[in-house]
Amino acid sequence: MTDISITIVAYNNEEDVRNAVCSILECTAVTISRKLYLVDNSSQKNSLKELENKYPEVTYLSTGKNLGFGAGHNYVRSRLDSRFHAIVNPDIVLTEDSLSVLMDFMERMECGMAVPRMTDEKGNLQAAYRRELTVFDMGIRMFMSSRFKKRQAYHTMQDMDYGKPFPVPFAQGSFLVIRTELFQQVGGFDERYFMYMEDADLCRQVNERSSLWYCPDTTVIHKWERGSHKNKRLMKIHIVSMIRYFQKWGWKLW
Repeated sequence: MTDISITIVAYNNEEDVRNAVCSILECTAVTISRKLYLVDNSSQKNSLKELENKYPEVTYLSTGKNLGFGAGHNYVRSRLDSRFHAIVNPDIVLTEDSLSVLMDFMERMECGMAVPRMTDEKGNLQAAYRRELTVFDMGIRMFMSSRFKKRQAYHTMQDMDYGKPFPVPFAQGSFLVIRTELFQQVGGFDERYFMYMEDADLCRQVNERSSLWYCPDTTVIHKWERGSHKNKRLMKIHIVSMIRYFQKWGWKLW
């Protein structure tokens, strides 16, 4: 059995994907057995398959179409034979052996999923950790981000001590490590979400069966672009996913 499997879903972002793959393989201890699955949803030609030839740990899989985020990560479920599984965005860069630290942390905490300290390229902590989602909080985030600052700070758990571990209701799905058995038990990502909210849904399912914890012992860099805030088409997809989330889990207003 492999120690850890990793999935990165690519979509017309070859440079980011290459940087992520190289940083993961270069930073992870050679004593850790790993398999990295590169699932390519791209509509543009690229040379990502070359990574399969360069690194024996990499398996390149072309889907032939854009399956979306969750379905892209689920594309490898039948291949997984690992103890742990990492869900990784293409805009992630490792500078240390974060995977080994997170696996050790999960064994120590006996939790089902863990999220590291995530910062931008300047070292600023990102607001990637949130309390339970409500309609009000999502409305603020999407349409009134310049208002209700105290509420936003509460929702993004800015009152917590990030030097210590703590349980997290919802962590952004840019870099999550989950026990593979648990990932299979919950059925992977709910594919009714094409993109957005599927990470919130997964966290909810994990917390119903086990627990998700913040790990302060390692830091990863996340080049967070927040595409749905800049693109009307992505904003529409985000709103549709949000409606599906609340239809599934209940319309908690506040």
